[in-house]
Amino acid sequence: MSLNELTISALRRGLLAGDHSAQEIITQTLDAIDAATSLNALLDVASRDDLLEQARAVDAALARGEDLAPLAGIPIVIKDNICQRGTRTTAGSRILEGFVSPYDATVVERLRDAGALIVGKANLDEFAMGSSNEHSAFGPVLNPHDHARIPGGSSGGSAAAVAANLCAASLGSDTGGSIRQPAAHCGVVGLKPTYGRVSRFGLIAFASSLDQIGPLTRSVEDAALMLGVLAGHDQRDSTSATIDVPDFTDALDAGVEGLRVGVPAEYFVEEGADPRVLARARQIIDALRAAGAEIVELSLPHTEYAVATYYLIATAEASSNLARFDGVRYGHRTQDPQDLEELYEKSRAEGFGPEVQRRIMLGTFVLSAGFYDAYYLKAQKVRTLIRRDFEQAFADVDVIISPTTPTPPFELGARQDDPLQMYLEDIYTISCNLAGLPGISVPAGSIDGLPVGVQLMAAPFDESTLLRAARAVELATGGLS
Repeated sequence: MSLNELTISALRRGLLAGDHSAQEIITQTLDAIDAATSLNALLDVASRDDLLEQARAVDAALARGEDLAPLAGIPIVIKDNICQRGTRTTAGSRILEGFVSPYDATVVERLRDAGALIVGKANLDEFAMGSSNEHSAFGPVLNPHDHARIPGGSSGGSAAAVAANLCAASLGSDTGGSIRQPAAHCGVVGLKPTYGRVSRFGLIAFASSLDQIGPLTRSVEDAALMLGVLAGHDQRDSTSATIDVPDFTDALDAGVEGLRVGVPAEYFVEEGADPRVLARARQIIDALRAAGAEIVELSLPHTEYAVATYYLIATAEASSNLARFDGVRYGHRTQDPQDLEELYEKSRAEGFGPEVQRRIMLGTFVLSAGFYDAYYLKAQKVRTLIRRDFEQAFADVDVIISPTTPTPPFELGARQDDPLQMYLEDIYTISCNLAGLPGISVPAGSIDGLPVGVQLMAAPFDESTLLRAARAVELATGGLS
């Protein structure tokens, strides 16, 4: 097995044992990136010379007997809506095509402090608005398992990069499923932490009350390791939680004996779902039962309103957040406008793609006079009901399980003309964001050679239990094809 195919934990063990060097890791990783440009997973790749210099520093530190930082020598990709100092940060949009960030996001600082080698920026749906990674201004990402299929979105480049062995792990952002959904479609692990667990400082905002940064990895253990690096209070983010960060690897292999696993009836309705995906999730539930988990059937009665609620709240927040891209301060500016109004109008029309324009218009509408109470305010009330559904559920269970997506990855272009059908792709993942919960997608084998995933959710800030259950799922699915 090539070094670029190994997990973080395996790479770290090999470095400590002297089986390989950081220079060998980064060389094999960059060679794989060079050979996989057709995937369009990465928008920018760091300088080979700079990365080799960083890798040599890791090797020299090891040779001196110094302690190895948690991610020392590990190649990481970050989604291109996360700011990295001195690097182009586009959010997948023409309006930011030439923008070079003057500062690092908090998560980038923490990766650097942990010794990670940041090898590139991942492609994404424009401003993280999409479920297929077909809405990037720089072209779609292809699924490494089938180049005719979508990789999922909006963190499609981040998921594809891990699946195609272009990095050991990556960062994505999740507003309504944008880490978990592409993780399922690409056959990797994708973790959305509790809202507030990981700083959003330096993340280009889509919907500020929903966005959360998290890792995509090859294993649950690696997800736990990455979360340990990323998590923790940040005074620069007013929504960052002041809560202790445990060692998320402590209970990984505790098993599920006595764990109460909830199965929501609303997530197993056959309408709109591939029955084989539902059957695979049921198969994993049976495996957890056999491993000692207590399976509890439950109801989340307001689930049917989740998609509508999400697309009112998210678009309203997007309309407000994206108002800053006006052609004046930074980003794309139209040529030779006649007046200020034309400057705004043409800069935004030229810079934003059709999906972003659609969501801005919808969000502006629901916030407008006469419609605010009827739509946005009502959606916020329903959001509260959805959160209460989960509060009641977690009084009785430790985790909740469901499919991650209703279908395996579909063909490129199959839903481009049907936005509603595209939005329904996130039907199982959206509620997790509305309620601010941690959620994770774990590979659940494949159907007709295409990856599928199973999703787990836990109570706020209980990522330790979530990862413990995810590890059990990972073991249970080890033999699935």
